[in-house]
Amino acid sequence: MRADYDSEANALDIELVRFERYDHQEQVHDSFCTVGFARGGPVSVELLDPADHLDLLQVTADRYDLDGPALLAAAQAALAAPDRVVELKVSARVAA
Repeated sequence: MRADYDSEANALDIELVRFERYDHQEQVHDSFCTVGFARGGPVSVELLDPADHLDLLQVTADRYDLDGPALLAAAQAALAAPDRVVELKVSARVAA
């Protein structure tokens, strides 16, 4: 998973998997959150004004069966290191 926060545009892009181009995009909430699809599934999440809309990541996760805590972790890392690409490897949950 790769995340990039563009501080000038105040926009966050989380790339779930590598892809060449979208087949289509769907809005999750107005224009603040958009999910891009390729090869039949979600490949990216875009969030405008991310510091004020991090809650939309869980809404997105619930709607598209994504890992909400992983999306939040990627977003927080990107916000902490603006204007740089942050790569995050998330493994399956550890059994208790």
